[in-house]
Amino acid sequence: MKGVVVTAKSPSEFKFLMELFKKLGLSSAPVSEEELEDLAVSKMMKSVDRKKKVRREAVMQKLRS
Repeated sequence: MKGVVVTAKSPSEFKFLMELFKKLGLSSAPVSEEELEDLAVSKMMKSVDRKKKVRREAVMQKLRS
């Protein structure tokens, strides 16, 4: 099964979405910003070409942007 990440713009929108998911019978779990960043990094790591070598400076520059 696949999942979806939805980011609320405000606390009230977050509350509304959580209530909506509950009424629809959908399972949901709050995720912190740090966990969202971890998901993004994980997704990025899965998509890279592991055959090429990259300089450390290039990696650090990419992480800062």
